[in-house]
Amino acid sequence: MNKNRSSEKIREKKSRSIVKTISWRTIGTIDTIIISWIIVGNVNFAVTIGGVELFTKMALYFLHERAWNKSNFGRVKEVPVEYEI
Repeated sequence: MNKNRSSEKIREKKSRSIVKTISWRTIGTIDTIIISWIIVGNVNFAVTIGGVELFTKMALYFLHERAWNKSNFGRVKEVPVEYEI
């Protein structure tokens, strides 16, 4: 008989949230630097803007991610099937 995997509780470790935070902010910071460079025309200023927002938005995203992990909003609890033919 196969073990019913829907009855297993899956949660995310903090390390997963940290890696997701870093990877997402890397993408976001590159975007911010490019946009800033286009708008201000100065690559040094654009990198400064990107560097500042990198750390502030990483902290905010991490806190946001952890708060959502504690919330059950939008989650559906699957009830394991007790009997199958």
